[in-house]
Amino acid sequence: MFGIGLPELAVIAIVAIFVFGPDRLPELARQAGRFVRRAKDIADGARDQLRQELGPEYADLELRDLDPRVFVRKQIDAALAEADIAEVAAAQAAAKSRLLRDGERPPYDADAT
Repeated sequence: MFGIGLPELAVIAIVAIFVFGPDRLPELARQAGRFVRRAKDIADGARDQLRQELGPEYADLELRDLDPRVFVRKQIDAALAEADIAEVAAAQAAAKSRLLRDGERPPYDADAT
């Protein structure tokens, strides 16, 4: 929740009590709750309308997926996963094709020792 922990919420509550007073605080909290609920309803409506207009292939679309940083990160992760799979497959193929025959000595690299 916005990176706010319990100590920060306690400080905000104490400051709110001093600034607004204990009499007005419940009504302000109610108004804040209504505002948050209304903002969530508007965001959900926008997401649902976008999903409906884009069609069934985008049924699992989330609004945060439209953030360019998230989109690029997903594409990079997918490409890296594909590259890792290809690397592992190539390494396994190379290892299988280069098995030593009976009596063959392994390659020796004088610089490596």
